[in-house]
Amino acid sequence: MGLCFHAAVKSESTAGADLPPSVRQRTDRDPGDCVRVLTEVHEHDGYPVNWPDDPGAWLTPPSLIASWVAQLDGRIVGHVGLSWSSAGDAAPGLWSAHAGVSRDATAVVNRLFVAPSARGHGIGALLMARAVAEARHHGLHPVLDVVASDTAASALYERLGWQLLATVEQQWSPEQKVTVRCYAAAVT
Repeated sequence: MGLCFHAAVKSESTAGADLPPSVRQRTDRDPGDCVRVLTEVHEHDGYPVNWPDDPGAWLTPPSLIASWVAQLDGRIVGHVGLSWSSAGDAAPGLWSAHAGVSRDATAVVNRLFVAPSARGHGIGALLMARAVAEARHHGLHPVLDVVASDTAASALYERLGWQLLATVEQQWSPEQKVTVRCYAAAVT
């Protein structure tokens, strides 16, 4: 009888219960789970501001360098991407002017989200650290833009030591002007 109890406890603990969060490269099997989490985040926080027609494609912009997922208790609970800068990104231009480097010397951290039910475990910080490490591995300086109304995201970046470069207005469409805060990772 004792053997069955121990086997059951071991089986339960190896199934993912109470494991610390982890981050790994996103695979081709992950987009469905990522879209599920993104849907929860959108319903809870309004991110992304404009729900994409194809959320799976939105998670994989053409400029993507790499992306990662966070797991907690064996399930995907977060995501982050790292991309080359594109015309719509304000932070790369601000950083290049500030640091006196080419815009091409930056990488944009994007598509960061964590499931509301998984917050408070340091998952956002883990995802950010992974994206920053990858940018630095490529010799790039990490930057990002965030909608100014997303105060929780801004608070995370500031806790992590990111520098606010500026707050700017962006014209997302003929009918939509958005205020964004532009950040750069601390210089190491």
